[in-house]
Amino acid sequence: QVQLVESGGGLVQPGESLRLSCAPSGSFFRVSNMGWYRQAPGKERELVAALTSAGSTNYADSVKGRFTISRDNGKNTVYLQMNSLKPEDTAVYYCNAQITVWSWAFPKDYWGQGTQVTVVS
Repeated sequence: QVQLVESGGGLVQPGESLRLSCAPSGSFFRVSNMGWYRQAPGKERELVAALTSAGSTNYADSVKGRFTISRDNGKNTVYLQMNSLKPEDTAVYYCNAQITVWSWAFPKDYWGQGTQVTVVS
């Protein structure tokens, strides 16, 4: 059973930084695109940052210049470095990855359990 395991959330003050990590556990053939989404209370889940297997990145306008997505291909781990955090960044952050479990199978979307990021004065 493949699962995405996240870590790194927490409570910080405005202007501080956090780094989120996410890696798949279990047996699989390949991890393709990876990304981070977030959902604040009463709001829809939104894309924060995405990283394709080719290395292309995409960021939400609200985090450009402050957040950086990166990946350790050897560990199939994706990171989200969040700098200059603002109260409006408060949300549950979810890792997403397209994982091919068997070489002959199609890739499937997997989601992490979510990690809380809270930014308060």
